[in-house]
Amino acid sequence: MGFEGKVVLVTGGTGSFGRRFTEVLLKGHSPKKLIIFSRDEWKQSEMARNFKDDRVRFFIGDVRDKERLKRAFDGVEIVVHAAALKQIPTAEYNPLEVIKTNILGAANVIDAAIDCGVEKVMALSTDKAANPINLYGATKLCSDKLFIAANVYSGLHKTKFGVVRYGNVVGSRGSVIPLFLKMKPTGKIPITDRRMTRFWITLDQAVALVVEGLEKMHGGEIFVPKVPSMNIGDLAQAIAPQCRHDVVGIRPGEKLHEVMVSTDDARRTVELSGYYVIQPDFPQFHAAGNWKEGKPVPDGFSYASDSNDQWLSKEDLCKLLTDMGEEQLHHGGE
Repeated sequence: MGFEGKVVLVTGGTGSFGRRFTEVLLKGHSPKKLIIFSRDEWKQSEMARNFKDDRVRFFIGDVRDKERLKRAFDGVEIVVHAAALKQIPTAEYNPLEVIKTNILGAANVIDAAIDCGVEKVMALSTDKAANPINLYGATKLCSDKLFIAANVYSGLHKTKFGVVRYGNVVGSRGSVIPLFLKMKPTGKIPITDRRMTRFWITLDQAVALVVEGLEKMHGGEIFVPKVPSMNIGDLAQAIAPQCRHDVVGIRPGEKLHEVMVSTDDARRTVELSGYYVIQPDFPQFHAAGNWKEGKPVPDGFSYASDSNDQWLSKEDLCKLLTDMGEEQLHHGGE
């Protein structure tokens, strides 16, 4: 199923993912309508000025409000759920607020999608949902579980649900790269731990995986892209080699390394050329013989940022940042 002639809605659509997804969909596909659902009227007005296309519509609302979601989902065929509270320190000190948005909001999206007859829903997740140690990761793990289980309790309804899990987005608001660029003129760059590694993905890669996942999903899968890792010390050196790098320590709730496919998930994981698929543990899913084209990963497999076989060099990162452009790096945002 492609997007041609479809009515598509993106929750949290004014963020960096939503904006790039909108660009890709309008240029490379032919949706009947693309609805941007979000809370911030100012961001919507800014986005409306940049996307002067009759197919783009804006809908003010919050995923915490189920009735508003049902109104927004009326007639919608495809939903991409990108709305979330994502900042780790914010989540640690405001846990109930993050739970309301990331968990209860996910439940509202699921119920509204089923009740309104949406065909497919793809939810965006994070590497922090695999073996989580912080509240943000824990809420996204709960959200992932809700979306996977929704394929079972949707009953006779046609709605299918899937999840895309990826790591840090290069240049997204709140990520370390715009922070380093902002602090570069001061001559000092704060880094948490020189040993720290992270997965890095571009917005184009994230959008491409969501598009492919929506086209190929059977319902209940977690799609995990094959992307490179980079050491935080090398990243700081590549962006600001002339600056002093002050080690400030790992923040509460942070890991030294991230995981996207855990050893426990490996028994249900198959490998394809550009991504892994973690299959749901549903008897009916396996009975259908889905993902026969995938190769089962070996016993004991894990996909972690420190043992990854793909790495970004300093030169790779510098080229990537140059290609993205200074304005995009400073003003992009989730």
